[in-house]
Amino acid sequence: MASDDLALLAARFGAALRGAGVPADPARCERFAAAVTVARPATLYQLYLCALATLVTGQAQVEPLRRVFEALFGPVGEEPPARADLPLPAPITPDDLLAEAARAAQQHGQPGADGQAAPDGARGDGQVLAQVPVAGGDPDDGGDEDGTGIPALASRAERLAGTDFAELTPAELAGLAGLMRKLTLAVPQRRSRRQQPTPRGQHTDLRSTLRQARRTGGHPLRLARRAPAMRPRQLIVLCDISGSMEPYARAMLQLLYCAAGGAEAEVFTFATRLTRLTPALAHMTAEQALHRAGQAAPDWLGGTRIGAALQEFNDTRGRRGLARGAVVLIISDGWDTGDPAVVRREMQRLSRVAHRIIWVNPRTKSEHYQPLAGGMAAAWPFCDAVVSAHSVHALDELTAALARPSRHRPSSLDATRRLPHSQGKLMAK
Repeated sequence: MASDDLALLAARFGAALRGAGVPADPARCERFAAAVTVARPATLYQLYLCALATLVTGQAQVEPLRRVFEALFGPVGEEPPARADLPLPAPITPDDLLAEAARAAQQHGQPGADGQAAPDGARGDGQVLAQVPVAGGDPDDGGDEDGTGIPALASRAERLAGTDFAELTPAELAGLAGLMRKLTLAVPQRRSRRQQPTPRGQHTDLRSTLRQARRTGGHPLRLARRAPAMRPRQLIVLCDISGSMEPYARAMLQLLYCAAGGAEAEVFTFATRLTRLTPALAHMTAEQALHRAGQAAPDWLGGTRIGAALQEFNDTRGRRGLARGAVVLIISDGWDTGDPAVVRREMQRLSRVAHRIIWVNPRTKSEHYQPLAGGMAAAWPFCDAVVSAHSVHALDELTAALARPSRHRPSSLDATRRLPHSQGKLMAK
């Protein structure tokens, strides 16, 4: 049976139950669809047992459920005892039963099918169907209507794209991996010291010119040109994995796994110490990478020492060349248990070698946010952009900030606070 038929069946059944007083919310409808997928009932009685186990929470709801079930699919009856001496009827596959149940639900919901109009909420309008996730298979991404007049089911991932990462369960976050793969974390390009042949380069490639001249008797009829090659800048990610940032850290690490692409990001995590996670995010699935990342970082869910982590990065890797000309992405809410003066000093050191510094702070999603936390206030003047990136929809702001080639840093924190909220968050605009 097709997954969209099963989702439509669960949607119409749940809407009819709600009209009869049974609180069959979308979560219960999801459990009913999952139970049907796992149990694959071969009779109407077995299908009724799946509904009874997933849609009812009290004795008073059993009778309304049975009435609605029989109105949609037919009499339930009882499960006949197995008799070896009686001839068995022709076998009915679970797919045939569910397909017949889906057709009965569709006919019941259409006006004129049995002389009565469809019950309230059971006609398959977009608001009801969009709340029922598809059990198995990939759901449709759009909400357009097909030739039968039934709206296509909205993708569950699309509905979760506007939800804050802190409100998502690990399973729901994993379901957003498909949308994250559609994003591209592109960074600006830089001029490389290596040169490449080009028709309109500023420099003459003498070796290539002489090589081509051998074909014309030693006469250089055409001058070969060359120009510096363009290479993407290095992307460096410093991700806060303290307790207050745990849900956002998981989302950002999944984003780096799904959307980093050719950026070849160098990923570090920090709470009370700095840990390199680049090997853990390579050559494995997103779930395995997140699990290995938690094992590789012993301070997962610990306290936050932003200044100490930045100092360790600058001393061991950043100032030695890794951050030189790179785009640095710092993911933290700015809550620091250390000295803000250390954060300011290390951010100043980092800003002297990095091309751009972008800070991801989920707390800036509020229109009334002000950088009052000690760590955030100390780091703010050295950031080219501050974005929230608290949901999949908000990630567009992050990708735009990463791809912007120019750099702009305010001269003082007081000047930044006087900016309007939108300019204070995206200072690179």
